[in-house]
Amino acid sequence: MMPVDPPIAFKTIDFMKLRSFILPFLASVALTLAACSKEESVGPTASAGDSAPIALEQAPEALAAEARGFTVGALMSAQPVYVLFDPQCPHCARLWESSEPLLGKVKFIWVPVSIINARSAPQGAALLTAPNPREAMTQHEALLLSNQGGLSASAQIPDDVMNSIKRNTVLLNRLGAESVPFIVARNLRTGQVVTQSGAMPTDALAELIGLGQ
Repeated sequence: MMPVDPPIAFKTIDFMKLRSFILPFLASVALTLAACSKEESVGPTASAGDSAPIALEQAPEALAAEARGFTVGALMSAQPVYVLFDPQCPHCARLWESSEPLLGKVKFIWVPVSIINARSAPQGAALLTAPNPREAMTQHEALLLSNQGGLSASAQIPDDVMNSIKRNTVLLNRLGAESVPFIVARNLRTGQVVTQSGAMPTDALAELIGLGQ
């Protein structure tokens, strides 16, 4: 009778091979599910202005000089955390929720872009010009996550506000971002520039930006 290899050995080898393919796949799926990709979007993108790529180390300064957003949180903080977001992105809404517990210690600047659909720019304009942006954003994201589409917003956008949203969208492209939300900050502990695409829980967000325990 010819010898037969133990079946357990075959199962172990097959499992290890399968595991080496499954884990990277699951990681990529998790990242995709946490962000809204530009490749999947149908909204307008802006092409006006400087299109030169922005180096990572220069990203916070470039956003400080060129982006238009609204500020929430610790307004006196010297190291803001920038979040480029599309108002129609549910993952951006999740990140907004995750950031709220940190507002007592961190200054966030939320920078609206328009990459998803025709509602993105009007809602971004409404948030930029709201008397109380934090209150408006909280209401908007709650409506978005409950599948109600977010705040009602006029399609008639002042030219200066529309130009700001277009410029923000150009900045997203120049930063090399492929999805929103896109976070740019200097780590509060190390001073190094960090970036991240996608939503994350509060503790992971605090770790990314170097918030002390």
